[in-house]
Amino acid sequence: RQHLQHEMAHYAADCWDCEVECSYGWVECVGLADRSAFDLNAHAGASKVDLTAYEQFAEPRMVELVEVKPDKRSLGRDFKKDAKAIQSALEAMGECDAMELRAKLEAGAPVPLSVDGTTFDIKPEHVSIERVTRKQNGRSFTPSVIEPSFGLGRIIYCMFEHTFYTRGDDEAKGVFAFRPLVAPTKATVFPLLQKPELNERARAISAALTRVKMSNIVDTTGTGIGKRYARTDELGVPFAITVDYDTVKDDTVTLRERDSTSQVRVPSAEVPSLVSELVAGALTWGEVAAKYPAQASAGDE
Repeated sequence: RQHLQHEMAHYAADCWDCEVECSYGWVECVGLADRSAFDLNAHAGASKVDLTAYEQFAEPRMVELVEVKPDKRSLGRDFKKDAKAIQSALEAMGECDAMELRAKLEAGAPVPLSVDGTTFDIKPEHVSIERVTRKQNGRSFTPSVIEPSFGLGRIIYCMFEHTFYTRGDDEAKGVFAFRPLVAPTKATVFPLLQKPELNERARAISAALTRVKMSNIVDTTGTGIGKRYARTDELGVPFAITVDYDTVKDDTVTLRERDSTSQVRVPSAEVPSLVSELVAGALTWGEVAAKYPAQASAGDE
């Protein structure tokens, strides 16, 4: 949302907010202020130090400019001690303002010019304004500043609110539907039962996931598999890998997707690359489900 003129800070030439709608209404989460050259101009004015930068062109350019040339003699004659401030104000004019002033002067009437809170009548003899073409080897400019401001607490809160839901009418089954790329933990690894041969294989899969930089949790608590699924759903973990006795026989595991709760059977060796591609968005769950055989639920969802 763009700020209205009366909403902007005194230093801002323009300002935009990124707002997110949540239960509190529209909440500002990001602010982007165009401070233009306000800061450097203020420092330069107070310190009397030139804070402009110079850009050298690779090749000379023919540039069309609007030249504003105050007439010092007539300004001094008509405005005395204020002549220097008026001269500076005229020289600082942008192209649009200068051409507008020129058009008004050509109409023949004096044009009011506000300088430091005082208004002066500018006449055609006070200034010459022309559009000219000049050869330039570079340009001097005062750098501008874009000031971004991020409310991290608000962003995270809105993300929590927009991704949380419950399964059906059961408020006890909460889910954070974080996108895989955003989820802090990408996968959980469960041995179906608390058995040494299953625990060992679960830890090996966890280590393989870690090697491809997929954050994961191994849960060997022995709690029912359905409760472990529900527990990690509440944490927003998008994928769960279950090691069971079929893993011991054929080295395959169950891969479960959080939001659909659907499961497929995949070779253990393919799990790290498969999870990596799902997290990166290189694969969709639909593509995975079409490629690998479906697996019936191993416990309460």
